[in-house]
Amino acid sequence: YFQELAVGRSRRSIAELMDLRPDFARVVTGTGVEIVDPEYVERGSTIEILPGDRVPLDGTIVDGESSVDTSALTGESVPRVVSVGDSVLAGFVNDAGRLRIRVERPFRESSVSRILDLVQHAAEKKAPTERFISRFAGVYTPIVVAIAAALAVLPPLITGAAFSDWLYRALVVLVISCPCALVVSIPMGYFGGIGCASRNRILVKGANYLDALTEVDTVVFDKTGTLTRGVFAVTEVVPRNGYASAELLRILAHAEASSTHPIAAAVRDAYGETIETDLVTDVREEKGFGVRAIVDGQEVLAGGDRLLHREEIPHTDCGAADTTVYVAVDGVYAGIVVVSDEIKIEAAEAISSLRGLGVSRIAMLTGDNHEIAAETARRLAIDEVHSQLLPEEKVAAIEQLQSELPPGRKLAFAGDGINDAPVLMRADVGIAMGGLGSDAAIEAADVVLMDDAVDRVPVALEVGRRTRRIIRENIVFAMAAKALFIALGAVGVAGMWMAVIGDVGVSLLAVLNATRTLRFVRP
Repeated sequence: YFQELAVGRSRRSIAELMDLRPDFARVVTGTGVEIVDPEYVERGSTIEILPGDRVPLDGTIVDGESSVDTSALTGESVPRVVSVGDSVLAGFVNDAGRLRIRVERPFRESSVSRILDLVQHAAEKKAPTERFISRFAGVYTPIVVAIAAALAVLPPLITGAAFSDWLYRALVVLVISCPCALVVSIPMGYFGGIGCASRNRILVKGANYLDALTEVDTVVFDKTGTLTRGVFAVTEVVPRNGYASAELLRILAHAEASSTHPIAAAVRDAYGETIETDLVTDVREEKGFGVRAIVDGQEVLAGGDRLLHREEIPHTDCGAADTTVYVAVDGVYAGIVVVSDEIKIEAAEAISSLRGLGVSRIAMLTGDNHEIAAETARRLAIDEVHSQLLPEEKVAAIEQLQSELPPGRKLAFAGDGINDAPVLMRADVGIAMGGLGSDAAIEAADVVLMDDAVDRVPVALEVGRRTRRIIRENIVFAMAAKALFIALGAVGVAGMWMAVIGDVGVSLLAVLNATRTLRFVRP
């Protein structure tokens, strides 16, 4: 009762812990700017978003230009450049530049409010795993009491035998049938399993979730921060037309010297040397295309594929992902620099291990664009990918995957962001990245990986299966031993001393076997 009460309170507290909910809105009035609660801002009002502010309400930009971090809401790793006429959602974070937004929807209809609602209602759809021992005790206890009562009363009435002899046998049967071995060893087995998971840096929030892990048939991953590090880095430099890799990187780093975009920062980090700013002049950023600059007297174009097409510069490597930077120098194609969200080193091993454990379906859900998501899925040999999803669309995707599960099988979802909280709660088993993951995701999850290592997911499944196997061994052993001693007691072969041994001895052996759940540690 207290455990379920605590879990219920934990679920209800998620709404309070979600950092996604904005604290205030700056409403532009005729006399200046007034700070108010977002719930009181009406549709059609104009609000101001300063650098570093979280967008409090859904709306359309009427003044200003900036880049916004959408990862908390969509999971998209690349900041989005926005300007007048673009729509923005509540929960986006303004990285740079002042924006003024015309409110299109009141707070109760905003993206943030919908996510909060999803989190609260997802818990209602998730049926709790029934505890075996509760079901068993409800059937076993009245049966053995009835057997003992019948053994004490019926034989004397039918045969005329001494009532005291059969009462003694009935008491022996009661002592033998006492379910200590099960009552003690089963919870201890689960505690041991939870302790074993903790030794492997995995926090399991209850024995029911440890049990649910044994029935997982489909595993679904978020991309950014789960399968990938969530940090941009240069992963490939491909020079063309006689340029060397080092020279291509130097030219691009200088051209991007003044940019605040994360891709530009990744290029400068990869270059790793001092940027000689006096060599860079006439820098012009062109929204949606890239940057044009003079570097050491040469005109450098750096941006997407369409920039080179617009400038009619012959080039190869067409159609690369959005995070690929094309570079041209004085009208000559110089090559590409691929900047991407690095895949975690252990991700491929985790996918392989899950397949080895018999997981039949592995999928990925992400807010990232199709090309980036498809490339990540290809490199990790993931079965299917669903991309460019908002939080409510992720929930719908999870529900569709659940509807396709074989009978009695479950779905596990692993994610890390605030936007993953509704999905973590809707999944049969929600697994959160605990090191870098948001508080909301950790609170919503059933299992938390304390060091963000995605290869802990198959370990969690192994621990659950090992625990279930040991507990089943105890159930079979205890029930077989009980049946044997009860039969011996009923026919008068077993006395009270054997009954005590049959009860306490079996319990001790079952407890010792249960401690084996603590001993599994995967290297």
